[in-house]
Amino acid sequence: MKYRPLPPLRLSLADGEWPKTKITHTREIVRAIVVDHRNMGYFMRMDRDDEFGKAQLIETAGGGVEPGESLEEALRRELLEELGARVEILCHLGVVEDEYNLIGRHNVNHYYLCRLISAGENHLTRAERESLHLSPWMLSLQDAAAEYRANRVYPLGRLIAAREEPILQQAMAVLGEEGTQEPSNAAPCLPAK
Repeated sequence: MKYRPLPPLRLSLADGEWPKTKITHTREIVRAIVVDHRNMGYFMRMDRDDEFGKAQLIETAGGGVEPGESLEEALRRELLEELGARVEILCHLGVVEDEYNLIGRHNVNHYYLCRLISAGENHLTRAERESLHLSPWMLSLQDAAAEYRANRVYPLGRLIAAREEPILQQAMAVLGEEGTQEPSNAAPCLPAK
């Protein structure tokens, strides 16, 4: 798989959907744009009905970094849990910091571009399957961009899209996908350490 190195993005976003509250905790998160040999993307689909409202959304696979884990260890674990995927980490796409006022949380999202090596059965928790109705979903990167735009009808969808659309555009530019532009604050997709 060929890709064109770009500097990683660095974004900081505010939550304009819910009233500002005291941020009580920070969560380190790893996330990935996972692509196969055809540049088809692997995302997570969710049907939520919780404090954030009722919404049907997509987002990148990933999750929280556990104590003692490196970012890359956490990423490999999360992708295996959520997608059943073993991956090659190609490069670091960037960091997006955002907040969820509704739950008083500051997120530090570390994004990577990964190539799918193999896919098997995922290991979602019962809560992820039954409460969030979380499931892996494969679609083209262009279709993923359209999904993020469509998800903006939901307040949570607007927060997720604001965080993930620039990263998706960065990944598409790195992969040389046609019809993409480098994000305005693009900084090289550096090889993973």
